[in-house]
Amino acid sequence: MPVTGDHQLLKQLNRMALVRQVGNQPGLSRASLAEVLGLTKSTVSMLVRDLMDEGWLIERELMATGEVGRRATPLHLDPDRLALLGAEIGVDEARVVATNLLGEVLETRVVSYDDSADPASCVKLVAAALVRLAKRLARTAGTPGARQVLGIGLGLHGGVDEKLGVLRYAPHMGWRNVDVDGQVRTHFAGTLLEGLPLYMQNEANVAALAEFEFTGQTGLDPLVYLSIGYGVGAGVIVGDNLLTGLGGFAGEVGHAILQANGPLCSCGRSGCADALIGLASLLGTEKPSPAALERLFDKVAQGQAQTCAAVAAAGEQLGILLNNLWAAFDPMAIVIGGPALRLGNTLIEPARRVLGGYADAAMLAAPEIRTSRFGADAVAVGAAALARHRLTRPLDLQSMARRVDKAGRQGRPTGLDSVGVIWSSGPNHGLPPTR
Repeated sequence: MPVTGDHQLLKQLNRMALVRQVGNQPGLSRASLAEVLGLTKSTVSMLVRDLMDEGWLIERELMATGEVGRRATPLHLDPDRLALLGAEIGVDEARVVATNLLGEVLETRVVSYDDSADPASCVKLVAAALVRLAKRLARTAGTPGARQVLGIGLGLHGGVDEKLGVLRYAPHMGWRNVDVDGQVRTHFAGTLLEGLPLYMQNEANVAALAEFEFTGQTGLDPLVYLSIGYGVGAGVIVGDNLLTGLGGFAGEVGHAILQANGPLCSCGRSGCADALIGLASLLGTEKPSPAALERLFDKVAQGQAQTCAAVAAAGEQLGILLNNLWAAFDPMAIVIGGPALRLGNTLIEPARRVLGGYADAAMLAAPEIRTSRFGADAVAVGAAALARHRLTRPLDLQSMARRVDKAGRQGRPTGLDSVGVIWSSGPNHGLPPTR
């Protein structure tokens, strides 16, 4: 995408490139950043000064380089002044978190729904919890520990049109075409969160971003995150980008066929991963609910033979799915997360064994298989990671803004659109605020 001639965009690209580079390689000096990014030292110094003033970066102790002259000062993401908010609007309940720029969780709250079948009431409760969390972070101006919220992310259980902020369909919630963006912004009006960038994506996608943005590891691209709850979904990162597909439904691996003529799936097909691996399938005739899940987990913990055998069989099917994901994306790692992790090795070990057998047969090394680092907070933390991911990639925001334009959303000339892009006739051209 050509960007020459747009000074404000070029400046923001360079600013966020600095932030991403420091995030990937903590401790780089200004001189090293200039060399890595191909910028002049004076440009880097100016941008670093601004980013430090705003709370993005911080200097640490001087480094002895062995060279004559002034010692280099290492730069790091500042963990103490800015915050990101994330929320998982889950099937049974919601979870809301605040993190710093490093993804360290500052606060967590679990929100119980009044009626999970009513999207409006659930979204209202989540928005109110986010506002309360922002108030606690702000505290009294000037007091130690006060933080500025940069942006908010939402992880939704279903197909999401990120450009328009609409949840198209959540099969395990019964929600269809819910304008989550519009409802949340209505509840933010007149609060600390009014006007801040707001982003939303499928729960597996944001959980993948938590692993990608916040684990402090490099070389995790491509990365696949496999979420196993009532159903099965995947988030895929390739080439530093979240793979969402044409309509935002990429990663719906719960409806990949694993077994010809297998059990009937809720989608109408037979042998889907959902019907073979999803927790709803392991509940048998019980209606999915938190209480039913607890009974399932207790039976496995107690070693009940019939239940453990069913879970082990699901684990073997999981191994087949892992092999298919490996073949499709050749990832550096596949991360498994979701409530199914409570089934422990009864589920995971059969999967590893099946995948290992396929790898041996092909005389190849299988990708790393590990479990999520963020446990029950994975989706909520991932939603915060989505906010950081989008804010530090200005071209992504500009591209989404143009696609919204083409979809006929030109009627909102100022303020924020559904994905948190700033629309203005002024010089910012769709970039996130710098303060």
